[in-house]
Amino acid sequence: MNIFKKKSLCAALAGIGALGAAGAAQAVNLSQDGLGQVLIYPYYTTRANAAGNVYNSLLSVVNTTGSVKSVKVRFLEGKNSREVLDFNLFLSPKDVWTAAIVPSGAGGAMIKTTDQSCTLPAIPAAGKAFVNFAYASDGAGSSLDRTQEGYVEIIEMATYTSSSTTAANVTHVNGVPPGCAAETDALASSEAQAPGGGLMGGMTLVNVNSGTDYTADAVALANYSTVKLYANSGSTLPDLQEAFPPISTVPFNGSVYSSAWAGANADPVSAVLMHNQVMNEFVLDSITNSGTDWVVTMPTKRFYVANGTGTPAKLFQRNFNATAGACDDVSLNIYDREEDPTSTPLNFSPPPPTQTNSICWEANVITFNNSNVLGSTNVANIPTGFQDGWLDLGFFPGTVTAPIHELINVGNTSITSIGGTTTTGNTSTYVGLPVVGFAVQSFTNGAILVNGAPVLSNYGGNFVQKGTHLIQ
Repeated sequence: MNIFKKKSLCAALAGIGALGAAGAAQAVNLSQDGLGQVLIYPYYTTRANAAGNVYNSLLSVVNTTGSVKSVKVRFLEGKNSREVLDFNLFLSPKDVWTAAIVPSGAGGAMIKTTDQSCTLPAIPAAGKAFVNFAYASDGAGSSLDRTQEGYVEIIEMATYTSSSTTAANVTHVNGVPPGCAAETDALASSEAQAPGGGLMGGMTLVNVNSGTDYTADAVALANYSTVKLYANSGSTLPDLQEAFPPISTVPFNGSVYSSAWAGANADPVSAVLMHNQVMNEFVLDSITNSGTDWVVTMPTKRFYVANGTGTPAKLFQRNFNATAGACDDVSLNIYDREEDPTSTPLNFSPPPPTQTNSICWEANVITFNNSNVLGSTNVANIPTGFQDGWLDLGFFPGTVTAPIHELINVGNTSITSIGGTTTTGNTSTYVGLPVVGFAVQSFTNGAILVNGAPVLSNYGGNFVQKGTHLIQ
């Protein structure tokens, strides 16, 4: 791309068009810099891998700005995206908050932290166990075991001026905030200002006994809201349906698509997370006893899919039907490292309830040749004779009469081309599913020699999911 085109695209991204520069600047978008108002951590786990060794998940969130912030921290289990814990967290300027998600001892997971930052309610020194209240009656199992894997959302609710009482209470002095006990929801709400962005975070899946860990950056959404979103502790708000203004901005094929969505719903966030296919590699070398798992999480699925049989109104294919889950059919195209595809149709094993290739949960793990690197129970296995290669996982669209895996914006999309030309009043169809995730590869290499003797070496790596967009 030449310099002229780069400058033109920057101008387009800045919002030249029917929405105006200010309008597009206030549209939710996928942050390319990893900083935003919303952070989505694709996966946490406290399960044991195939060798029986247990994971802990270490979470961090960083306030890179000079403003005090309040954020909602929300943990969701992986089958049906039901909340298992949430609370309000206050971050000092330049603050880092950390916590560990560990086995609870009661069959589920819990959070532990020694961090000094204020929370409402306060987190007990012994930790706080995840609960099953929100999913106990959905038919997919009520045990605490479901809390052992899922994903995390952190949503910025507000900022606070340096002269506010909230700022005085929660800002660290010599490493400790002086007024956590004095901070209340009523005070935080009355002093709340609009969010300002600048959050970043990450998750580490550490397995001490296996000698491995895998890290994943949080996916950041910028410009989520121009109004304060403070909600009391104990409230399930704010969530991913509160983008304000409800406008999404997505670069595609040399243009920027700015879509205004009707009502308070998850459509703006879904649009910016949409992919019609995701791609990554797998490694299954016998000499290194290597294995590969993919994480494919759909953080807005819960807003479209109801409990029971039948079909959702849009985007997703099936409602959440107890132990069958909410399955979406997918295509599988696999290649080895010499670009050869498999000679036989590729299918998940065992086949899912729909008898077609489909993924059925909110936080899915796809494993290869039963590697089970992460030990997930929300797992689909791909059997392959290829030791190494890559997979194209496709979310194909439906038909005119059954528009699944499509999000249609009718007459409210502004399209600004790379040259700066804008058309308004367009109908645009975002094809695919809103997904985030990463792949992990594990290696147990007994072929390394030191002084002539074999030395067992455990190690691993992780890779963000790649993908394509399709807007019609």
